[in-house]
Amino acid sequence: MFMIPRKRNEFDIWEDMFKDPFFNEERSQIMKTDIKEKKDSYLIDIDLPGYEKEDIKINIEDGYLNIVAKTNSEKEDKEEGTFLRKERYYGECSRSFYIGDQIKEEDIKASFKNGTLRLEVPKFEEKKALPEKKYIQIDD
Repeated sequence: MFMIPRKRNEFDIWEDMFKDPFFNEERSQIMKTDIKEKKDSYLIDIDLPGYEKEDIKINIEDGYLNIVAKTNSEKEDKEEGTFLRKERYYGECSRSFYIGDQIKEEDIKASFKNGTLRLEVPKFEEKKALPEKKYIQIDD
């Protein structure tokens, strides 16, 4: 039995390569995140390749830590020519994490280096409500 290679046209190589999950547009829009628990805090590392520090906004609202990153194609598309394929993501992506009402903006440390946003969020002890005392009524 002989293996006869399939006849390919010049673009088949590209089609096979772009079927790889790495190039899946939906996956590329997700902010890939690692969360590590330490003794007194949580470290959150978020991959944001291609973004600048100025493109990222972080806030706390209703107990949620919100991270929004925006970029646009206009600042990248200054060269003359026609795209044959465009797969890099432009637009807005965001993630939210519930951190509770006790954490304030000034409690969180943030840094951005080599396309990775690092947030250090302190742990808080949730105050446990004491159970309400209930009394048994005494009948006559």
